[in-house]
Amino acid sequence: MPQDSAPRRELWAFFLLTFAFSWLLWIPLALAAQGIALPPGLLAFLESPFNPAAFGPLVASLLLTWRRDGWRGVGAWLRRGVSLRFGKVWLLVVLLLPPVLFGGAIGVAILTGATQLDTAVLSDPPVLVIGFFVILLSAGPLQEEFGWRGYALPRLQAGMSPLVASVVLGLVWWLWHLPPALIPGKFMVNGLPLFAVLLVEIVLMCILFTWVYNHTGGSILAALLFHTSMNWSIWVMHPSMQMNGAMLGYTILFLAIAVAVVLRTGGLGTPPPPDMAQPRATAARV
Repeated sequence: MPQDSAPRRELWAFFLLTFAFSWLLWIPLALAAQGIALPPGLLAFLESPFNPAAFGPLVASLLLTWRRDGWRGVGAWLRRGVSLRFGKVWLLVVLLLPPVLFGGAIGVAILTGATQLDTAVLSDPPVLVIGFFVILLSAGPLQEEFGWRGYALPRLQAGMSPLVASVVLGLVWWLWHLPPALIPGKFMVNGLPLFAVLLVEIVLMCILFTWVYNHTGGSILAALLFHTSMNWSIWVMHPSMQMNGAMLGYTILFLAIAVAVVLRTGGLGTPPPPDMAQPRATAARV
């Protein structure tokens, strides 16, 4: 953890609030999936689209930013989620690299018979476009990226290398998903064996997120779009988004190749200042 006590305290507070908010709303569903009876009204709410469990990282980071910097600080932090002040080549990276990695991995899985091609989304162009924005707002990116990359990552990088910070954040991000992995149909993998394999994928993803974050001067918007493009790429090729072991294996292979290329051709970049109010302009280089 960082040597400075303030970032360390802020990190622990963020992780504690994030897990408390999300797990208190997810764990009852995981218990219900194991046959433990819940009050019907509570179960109906927890199973509904109105369950805000996935908003844990956003809620925790918003509260802590407000506590430290007030509403003006919250406004500056939120503006980083819409600011395009970074090299525009990175806009292409965050939108096009995920289809290559995730679409390519699922394509290999289809070719090898590990899964079947589902054209339900591919055959409907309007749904392709609308789905991107639905995923951005309701399927992970908005709920998570203001927290993981907008709050936790800069504080982790304040006291450790970008690579180590990525691995630590990957471990936390992976563990946060544990309850949904125990709820059938709630997450991309079901059960502990596949969830254990998912750790490798999430850590590799975190390294790529750090690479994007550092080279865009700490842009939360770049992280939001990168996360959206990742989830969208899986959904387009595999609408159920339920991953089996072979699909995870191919995805890990593609991600590992991408991470190896990044580390050998310039590394993860220089971390932006952890307390910046706006992303700084950076050179447009990959």
